[in-house]
Amino acid sequence: MALEPFDDQDMITVYLPPYEPPPAWIPAEEREGDPDYGNDLEAFLPRDIHLKRPGPSDQLGFHVRGGSERRSDIYISKIVPNSEAEKIGLKVGDQILHVNGASFGDIDHAQAVKILKSTSDIMMTVRYYPYGYRKTFTVNRCLTRRVSEPAMTK
Repeated sequence: MALEPFDDQDMITVYLPPYEPPPAWIPAEEREGDPDYGNDLEAFLPRDIHLKRPGPSDQLGFHVRGGSERRSDIYISKIVPNSEAEKIGLKVGDQILHVNGASFGDIDHAQAVKILKSTSDIMMTVRYYPYGYRKTFTVNRCLTRRVSEPAMTK
């Protein structure tokens, strides 16, 4: 079997926050499964999700936050309890990379919602990226301050 040539454009770069050592009070044997101090990097890898809704007008089962107008990617900000989205493993902090072939890399919030709600059969590529999700709150506060600050006059 011949190997296909490697294409750098197929790669997704995963940026992680700097390592933060666990506190001394968490014993080494308990760190393995700890969501904050474990070393399971597979949790951050992209994964494909197939979400089916009964109809295009039915709930998605999740809310999104971010968009290019906020200098942010699109993230899942809320999961509706007992929804199909919860059952298939979507979680708060998931970054949406692609939906039905459309890249969500540089997309505004309204367009992202329009694409998500346009069909009842959704194929998504997501990755868990809580560090980027938390930054959406910081970016929004900075943008709000700039807009609300009074103009300087002479």
